Amino acid sequence: MATLLVTLLAALISPGPASAAAAGPCDLYAAGGTPCVAAHSTVRALYASYNGRLYQVRRSSDNTTRDIGVVAAGGAANAAVQDSFCAGTSCVITWVYDQSGRGNHLGYQGPGGVGGSDTAAKATSESLTVGGGKAYSLYINAKNSYWRDGHLTGVPTGSAPEGMYMVTSGTHVNGGCCFDYGNSETTRRADGPGAMDAINFSTSCWFGGCSGSGPWVQADLEYGLFPGGSTSWNPRQRAFTGKFVTATLKNNGTSRFAIKGGSAQSGGLTTLYDGALPRGYNPMKKQGAIILGSGGDCCNGNTNLSVGTFYEGALVAGYPSDATENAVQADIAAAGYR
Repeated sequence: MATLLVTLLAALISPGPASAAAAGPCDLYAAGGTPCVAAHSTVRALYASYNGRLYQVRRSSDNTTRDIGVVAAGGAANAAVQDSFCAGTSCVITWVYDQSGRGNHLGYQGPGGVGGSDTAAKATSESLTVGGGKAYSLYINAKNSYWRDGHLTGVPTGSAPEGMYMVTSGTHVNGGCCFDYGNSETTRRADGPGAMDAINFSTSCWFGGCSGSGPWVQADLEYGLFPGGSTSWNPRQRAFTGKFVTATLKNNGTSRFAIKGGSAQSGGLTTLYDGALPRGYNPMKKQGAIILGSGGDCCNGNTNLSVGTFYEGALVAGYPSDATENAVQADIAAAGYR
């Protein structure tokens, strides 16, 4: 079975006919038996067949909105539409659409969005090239964040296994709480150990004793950012300071979790931790909301303190195999982040 899976994954990421898009990360997760339940990006499609909306912008001149899609199915964002719509005024990103078909769209946590005390991120803070075309990142500063209650639309809850990844940047970070992407509280309150299961990418050294200054890929499991399986510093941790960084987290919900990181431009993933859950986190008690750019107890009455950059990411149902994560990383490295 393992040999068959590796063969299938290799076939999916191999170039096909010139007219066909290569498999995307969520095609690869599905092939591995761990389908995406939420898939977000402002820069490209995460399925080979996806030809829909990526995100929405709102311009300040008249408060009208425009959805930004892809240039072609499976391709990069159509940044020219944003450039034309926002010419002569400023724009913010109000929604990041879910490509999985489950409706897990992320709205900004503030008035006019999904409620809360934050604001939408500026739409033109950072442009980049993906697959040879221009795109814009979701460039999050303090008081920007996004959220969705997905507990009824496929996001794993309780002790159900789950995996996730995001592409972020090591050049726009801080130690504020908390630049996260992943599973969070539906209550938007700190509801205890195991209520969250999210990737954190920051310079925050929650429990002290860290080596170096980061930024690091850690697990926000609520009541702490874990570099490994305990509150002690994990000596296998390393900083990822490159412009484009892949971060992954998977958690079987009862006994095991793993953290990995790598360059989103080349090479493979480095396993930073793979072992037992921290004491008091077995079983997990996930609530099934999705957070992007803040911690779980933000931003209903308080504001986000973190900064970070989001290019793409997904949450999946089940515990992804190493072969699947390696295939996803190969696809990201081939996407042409520049």
